[in-house]
Amino acid sequence: MADTVKGGGRSERVAPRERILLAAADLFYRHGIRAVGVEAVAEAAGTNKMTLYRHFASKDELVAEYLRRAAATSNESWARYERMHPGEPFEQLREWLREMSEHATCADQRGCALANAAVELAEREHPARPVIEAYKVAQHERLVGLGRAAGLVEPELLADELHLLLEGARVTAQSVGREGLCARLVRIGEAMLERHRQGLPLR
Repeated sequence: MADTVKGGGRSERVAPRERILLAAADLFYRHGIRAVGVEAVAEAAGTNKMTLYRHFASKDELVAEYLRRAAATSNESWARYERMHPGEPFEQLREWLREMSEHATCADQRGCALANAAVELAEREHPARPVIEAYKVAQHERLVGLGRAAGLVEPELLADELHLLLEGARVTAQSVGREGLCARLVRIGEAMLERHRQGLPLR
């Protein structure tokens, strides 16, 4: 049975499975997957372990579903970039760069949920590993496709550069500090895009 949650001036019914996923997403992202047990997730969701295990066979399965949702949410952004800049793949790349730069350097962010999970979940047989790998491969292919559509030189190399730039910025934000990082990140990324548009060699 779904519980009733009041919000926005109206009552909304939130099913137990949804509450569990929302609680897991918040706790796993803020504290790390290994640091959060199913008891904490169940308590935050206002339910119990028995109910949690009725919806998810194990914590590993809950983690995998949490990451599927994170990947789906991120993937929805590409359609938004296309709506903002229809028929302009170069501008879509620039929009992605600006948004990712803001996200990577925001004070309440701990980096990419899927990248964080990849570090924590070293076991290759973990059910979340295929989710992480599929997301990262798809993101790389999307960047390559946009670069190719924009007529950029060596779009595969550009995708690698942007990926490494973004991952490095996320680590820097958490270890060194965020001050001025977003502007520098955009500036470096824009320079990468322009270099590939002009076909300048990597020095």
